[in-house]
Amino acid sequence: MTTILVTGGTGTLGRVVSERLRADGHAVRVLSRHAQPYAVDLRQGGPVLDRAVAGVDTVVHCASTPGGGDEEATAHLVAAARRAGVGHLLYISIVGVDRVPLGYYRTKLAVERLIEESGLGWTLLRTTQFHDLLVRVFDTLTRPPVLVLPAGLKDQPIEVTEVAARLAGLATGGPARRVADMGGPEVRTFESLARTYLRATGRRRKIVNVPLWGRTYGAFRDGGHLTPEQAVGKGTFEEYVAVRIRGAPRV
Repeated sequence: MTTILVTGGTGTLGRVVSERLRADGHAVRVLSRHAQPYAVDLRQGGPVLDRAVAGVDTVVHCASTPGGGDEEATAHLVAAARRAGVGHLLYISIVGVDRVPLGYYRTKLAVERLIEESGLGWTLLRTTQFHDLLVRVFDTLTRPPVLVLPAGLKDQPIEVTEVAARLAGLATGGPARRVADMGGPEVRTFESLARTYLRATGRRRKIVNVPLWGRTYGAFRDGGHLTPEQAVGKGTFEEYVAVRIRGAPRV
């Protein structure tokens, strides 16, 4: 039995990873800002973090804050893992962090570099965006009567449970450095995904595609966040929303 620490273990991905590892018979410690006994803000570190990593074989680093602080948080985690003699640090990143100049992506790329240069054994997995992120985006975009979308964009959403299964498998192996990216089963236009969402929720919205500008938009439009050659996911967006949004009110 392996002892594994999952940072961000109460989040969308971390919770599923923790459940999967426990089901496979591993001892799992969950680290998040509010989960006892390892309630830690990684951006601050401290003695609780040292207790969390003590005796751990592998750390699965799922914690991330789009609002900022991921580099500082990872630096604290790496330092604590070194002190504890952790053998394997596994990090989940995003396809395209080296191609799309979005601020959050640049931060994820910087975190990758910190881990690669940490002196620890490491594994890095990049995936495309999860289905639930698209649902949250469309929840927001459909509040007005007109659904405005950035023109020319595509996406390749993936099922979070499939990513969790891959991470669980990697966590129980040795450090593998950069492994093959994971993408969802389909590269879809943003408009087609929005129409799937509208059908699932019963909402009716006029869709307007608006061209944007800038390097970040251009990189997304050019598919920098996609990995069609690694379309290994199985669960489609239609299947996800059929379960996720079943029974949603019509508005």
